[in-house]
Amino acid sequence: METQNFKISNTQSQVNWIGKKVTGQHNGTINIEEGNFTFSNGELSGGNVVIDTTSIVILDVTDPATNQQFAGHLASDDFFSTEKFKTAFLDITAVSKQSSSDYFVEGKLTIKAITHPIGFNLEVKRNDNNLKASGKIIIDRTKYDMKFRSGNFFTNLGDTLIYNEFELDVDITASLK
Repeated sequence: METQNFKISNTQSQVNWIGKKVTGQHNGTINIEEGNFTFSNGELSGGNVVIDTTSIVILDVTDPATNQQFAGHLASDDFFSTEKFKTAFLDITAVSKQSSSDYFVEGKLTIKAITHPIGFNLEVKRNDNNLKASGKIIIDRTKYDMKFRSGNFFTNLGDTLIYNEFELDVDITASLK
């Protein structure tokens, strides 16, 4: 059985996030610190990704003072607690092939030292030494002690409610190590 490891290029990869609330949504980016994909006999079989939680950028808030205040709030204990938890981790535990380039990936996602199982579809296109992977990951923030303005924990929020799920749209480039 041949095993190959593809190292993720953090400079050529992008993770876009979207958080939604009753009155709209916010979006931005977050950086991959490092990671890899493992292939066994030519098929995706595992891997891991480390996210730099201190790299969260908000793209849709253009006023510098408001953007800085919002970024500070996302870094606070209400959300990512980036002082205490500078990284988040995804460890791929199982992969099932859906078609020639589509996989269903299962793993363990750790945010704020809290780990839960997660599953998502990932499209992987590879040539000899390089690969591109893309997909959408939906995360329930309340599982990771991010309860601020969640309807599961607070009542009468009206139009200040923030939805529990946020999206990560990943576009990853990796090269054979």
